[in-house]
Amino acid sequence: MNKAEILIIEDEPQIRKLLEINLESNDYKVIQASTAKEGLLQASAHSPDMILLDLGLPDMNGHQLLKELREWYHKAIIILSVQNKEEDIITALDNGATDYLTKPFRVGELLARIRSAIRRNNTEEDNPKIITGNLEIDLAARLAKQNDEVLKLTSTEYNLLALLAKNEGRVLTHQFILKEIWGIGYQTETQYLRVFIGQLRKKIEENPNQPQHIITESGVGYRFQ
Repeated sequence: MNKAEILIIEDEPQIRKLLEINLESNDYKVIQASTAKEGLLQASAHSPDMILLDLGLPDMNGHQLLKELREWYHKAIIILSVQNKEEDIITALDNGATDYLTKPFRVGELLARIRSAIRRNNTEEDNPKIITGNLEIDLAARLAKQNDEVLKLTSTEYNLLALLAKNEGRVLTHQFILKEIWGIGYQTETQYLRVFIGQLRKKIEENPNQPQHIITESGVGYRFQ
């Protein structure tokens, strides 16, 4: 039995049932809530490994609930929503969402995102190294290797790579990355970020024009995979 426990906060019974069937068939333990109030209570009582959150709840705006959860809940929160406007997605990600899927979603894709988020939680807690293919990032030693050779990265390039890798599978917005790496005063310097992403891709990607690790999410940010 998979030890991971997932809380579903969703007001539509059909979607809750769909999620319950697919999650339990993949050995996840499922908790359910149909309102924001109930979701907060369940999250507090169970401290689940992950939350699947619908933004269209009857008793509270989902963005506000996300903010309240992020005051104390630090594990993965994946948004499932019919809201597909770019500003809604960016707002949710900036407010601390781990990932965002629009309805209707493909169950297979959702399960892949869930596995990625849980794997990232385990990596952060237990393992100072991130290994993907021929790329290895040693967080303790602050270095990266490719094919067992140390990559010549600047301090900023390493910090950028480590931030992306530690959030593997998660879309990080331009503003979030700029704030984390360069500070609040740089949050509008998206062209500055593109330059550094381009430099980093030249060092870690076999083909920088068709990247396999640092993926562009158009208009939103970047995802490491």
